[in-house]
Amino acid sequence: MITLMGFMMLLLSALLGYTFDAVDGKQARRTNSSSPLGELFDHGCDALACTFEALAFGSTSMCGRSTFWWWLISAITFYGATWEHYFTNTLILPVVNGPTEGLMIIYFCHFFTAIVGAEWWAQQFGKSLPILNWLPYLSDLPTYSAALSLMIAFGVIPTVTFNVINVYKIVKSRKGSMLLALAMLYPFVVLVGGVLLWDYLSPSDIIANYPHLVVMGTGLTFGYLVSLMYLPLAIANALASKLNDGVPLVNERLVLLGYCAFTASLYLHFATSVIHEITDALGIYCFRITRKEA
Repeated sequence: MITLMGFMMLLLSALLGYTFDAVDGKQARRTNSSSPLGELFDHGCDALACTFEALAFGSTSMCGRSTFWWWLISAITFYGATWEHYFTNTLILPVVNGPTEGLMIIYFCHFFTAIVGAEWWAQQFGKSLPILNWLPYLSDLPTYSAALSLMIAFGVIPTVTFNVINVYKIVKSRKGSMLLALAMLYPFVVLVGGVLLWDYLSPSDIIANYPHLVVMGTGLTFGYLVSLMYLPLAIANALASKLNDGVPLVNERLVLLGYCAFTASLYLHFATSVIHEITDALGIYCFRITRKEA
């Protein structure tokens, strides 16, 4: 009974979260309460949702270190759409997109895994789907790796390509610089590059052994990209192990726990300070609609 109640709560939370994310904008326009704060909340929650969805799917599909790459493909498409929105002032979503069809695919995968077992994802793709065992490259990969490859080929690459094309059209019409537009992507590149460098130098292979801590800390940093000061310290600690017989100055599990704590506190400070700034400037409330004068 406890297990069933827990499952029903999980199902209810997924359905409510999916529904509320779809109707919040309609409600704001209906009540004439649209504001920059609403957009901030929407994108801020979606940025964190990328992290939690990747963690949930990584656990369900037993994909270990590939959990980081599942987070990365969701973060890339989210960041690309936000970057495009900055130039076009319109959130352009393809017919098949992450916030709707993408979430439904993830939920389907969770239910499907409940039927076939998590081991289905860990076995070779050719065994999981015998009808496709003729594929020369994918058939020998673990199923979760094959699914990741297919998502990159048919989801991420086309989506990012359209993001770049749409931004290029706007920049060209304004006679601006595409290089400057692309330069806006560098914080995300620095973040991902820094984490991969940390993992490369790490004596304990952090992405393989602590994927949840890595994704959690990096996902929180992704929500607030202007501060990346923790990564150089973590990289220096891993680099020190090369000079100390593979032993870092500080245990890397503790460094990862500090990474999560630092990014969580920084994100919380950022969110609360910006919320107060916007509500004070616009004379509105955060969680309720301002009463209109008669």
